[in-house]
Amino acid sequence: MVGGALRPESTLRGQLARAEVLNRPERIVLVVLIIGGVALDAGVIATSTGEDRLQAVLSIATTLTFALYLWSPRIATLALGVAVALAFVAGDATAALLAAAVATALVLRLGTTGLILGYSGMQIIAIVLYALGIGRSPLATGNVLFFVIIAVIAGGIGLALRMSYARGHRLERELVEQAEHEREAVLAERRWIAGELHDSIAHHLTIVALHVQLLDDDAARAESQEAIRGAARKALSDLRFVIQMAEEAPRGTETPVGDLADAIGEASSEFAAAGHAVSCDGDPADERIPRGVEIILARIVRESATDILKYAGPGPVHFAIGISSEAVGIVIRSPLPDVPRRDLPSTGTGLNRMAERVLGVSGRFSAGEVGSEWIVSAQLPTV
Repeated sequence: MVGGALRPESTLRGQLARAEVLNRPERIVLVVLIIGGVALDAGVIATSTGEDRLQAVLSIATTLTFALYLWSPRIATLALGVAVALAFVAGDATAALLAAAVATALVLRLGTTGLILGYSGMQIIAIVLYALGIGRSPLATGNVLFFVIIAVIAGGIGLALRMSYARGHRLERELVEQAEHEREAVLAERRWIAGELHDSIAHHLTIVALHVQLLDDDAARAESQEAIRGAARKALSDLRFVIQMAEEAPRGTETPVGDLADAIGEASSEFAAAGHAVSCDGDPADERIPRGVEIILARIVRESATDILKYAGPGPVHFAIGISSEAVGIVIRSPLPDVPRRDLPSTGTGLNRMAERVLGVSGRFSAGEVGSEWIVSAQLPTV
């Protein structure tokens, strides 16, 4: 749902790159103004001769430079400056100065700081030169003020449009970022649910699958039936817990649950039911173990128990817990099978999740074959 509301990254990047381009309504207004200006100048050309016709032609050229703002503000401003200069050479730059004053809106809407400052300086110089007599006749004080007022009004309009565009663009970017955060929260919630199901439900289903194979054995049937009933009840309980947390917990959060002593006790019972002798060095209920460390270690014990029940060969399983002032470690040893199990596939998800949990708190993790044993080792800092 959220993913569908998001725009592709390339589209967002393209919108950011078009920050100096007019939007569609602005383009329409500019094209209408250009057409109107050219039509008026064309009418002057049709009804005049000599210098007036030349001035009208130069006015058309100046108006057409506005079309370049649809492409590049820098090139358009340079072309406008050339048109104004040619109007001075022709002897009357009144129309060109008016066009330059109107173009202030486009420069302030689209231009960079350097372009705006340069254009403002060009306007001031042009008005001063024309007021001093460079042209057909000097400008009266009232005409100078007229050009200044037009430039100020046009500049105000351009600045207002620029600020409006910036606000709209900022809002759009914030909406995209909010949608991205929402998408990440949903994905985090899905990962949490998948992880909880893998850590708990898969473990219990593994026990069920193993004991189902023993139901044909009269001697082990009663014990296997009890193990299956217990695993099914625990699976349902864990499933209800996951559903409840998914409904009530804030998105993207993970409520830590786990008790190391209980996890080792439960695993020991399951190993004993599967025919493994179990031993444990160290106290899993030691009060020096921080709660956050205990949660991670309990998860490692449960995931390791799932793997041992699936793949271990006959022999003892040993837990060793070491506690110091700086770290808490656990080592789980289990016998390797004489013949690798091919009927129970492995995706490596469990090992990856154990490693992620340990490395995520700057701990150390390893798992692999050492001699005739499979050894899982984790060490987590306590500070």
